Amino acid sequence: MALETFQHYIDGSFSDAKETFDSIDPATGNVWAKMPKATESDVDRAVTAAHIAFTSGVWPTLNASARGKLLYKLADLMAANADALAELETRDTGKIRRETRAVIMYISEYYRYFAGLADKLQGAHFDVDKPDMETYTRREPIGVVAAIVPWNSQMFLSAVKLAPALAAGCTVVLKASEDGPAPLLHFAKLIDEAGFPPGVVNIITGMGDSCGKALTSHPLIARIAFTGGPTTARRIVENSANNLAAVSLELGGKSPVLVFEDADLESAANAIVSGIFAATGQSCVAGSRLLVHENVHAELLEILIAKAKRIKIGDPQDLETEMGPLATQRQQTHVQDVVDRSVSAGAKLLTGGKIPDGFTNGFYDEPTILDCAEPVIACVQEEIFGPVLSVLKFK
Repeated sequence: MALETFQHYIDGSFSDAKETFDSIDPATGNVWAKMPKATESDVDRAVTAAHIAFTSGVWPTLNASARGKLLYKLADLMAANADALAELETRDTGKIRRETRAVIMYISEYYRYFAGLADKLQGAHFDVDKPDMETYTRREPIGVVAAIVPWNSQMFLSAVKLAPALAAGCTVVLKASEDGPAPLLHFAKLIDEAGFPPGVVNIITGMGDSCGKALTSHPLIARIAFTGGPTTARRIVENSANNLAAVSLELGGKSPVLVFEDADLESAANAIVSGIFAATGQSCVAGSRLLVHENVHAELLEILIAKAKRIKIGDPQDLETEMGPLATQRQQTHVQDVVDRSVSAGAKLLTGGKIPDGFTNGFYDEPTILDCAEPVIACVQEEIFGPVLSVLKFK
């Protein structure tokens, strides 16, 4: 069976990279596609194209209303192509199909919002104490933006970076994660169809050293918008010393859910289950820490265990599936390691903690609940990025 092949989108054209890497379907563990692996020269070509598009050509001559119209068209194309994008995202990342399609349909509204905002980015006029002087501010685009997104919510996280940058008149080099880049590389076709001038949006993927470092340290980058982990963020901050780019970082979390003794426990349990087991727990806002009042601790845990055991695990393309695989074998190994360390440190495994029966292929894990006596245990302290709920009780 022939593998699908994806290309970079640079300066308004689709191009092969000199090197490629395999992309693995998390549901099967099999290679399904070849992805372009950006080298330093590919990155330089993309950034240079974005810089030229920012400083000359059609883009800087467009007024704000014209930029807004392009974003409106992109929003319509997003909605029209939701099924294709959702299928690709599910295939390449393992997120269940009903989640990916719902999110993509919603994302089109983000592009519409920023399309409407484009001609409303206004400056201000100030009164000063000198009668012969006028003082005002003017909003101007900053330049070339490096937008770097993780695989787990890539269509959403690229929208909240790309849409405002384009509305403001910036140009963008968007780096898709090497884990599951297919939907963003396909999204480049919609950018092209919407009619954005060449170089305004460039979409590439590749590894951290050859692609990420070259992008974030490039002298023509004016701003870096990154979503990911703290280890990579530290490198980005170091790299930005080379270009003094403005940097914004979103680095995940360990979101707590608090349940007091007067709570509706059934309602609370539904929220907790969806908060940690949706997207197989692979979300920076996953409710992975549960703090429960001691008077309802045992009762709530009983409800949660029953609900976790009823979650339907399966093929992420199946609309009946409620939880799919983890995105990579690396992540599956990491989740199991944290669970094992936590149990060794005293956490009580209430349910899950292993590969589900019958799933010898792919990167599946069971919904896992750990009851923890102390907050110093690894599962309470670390962002696991998997279907693991850590429970503590309080007085």
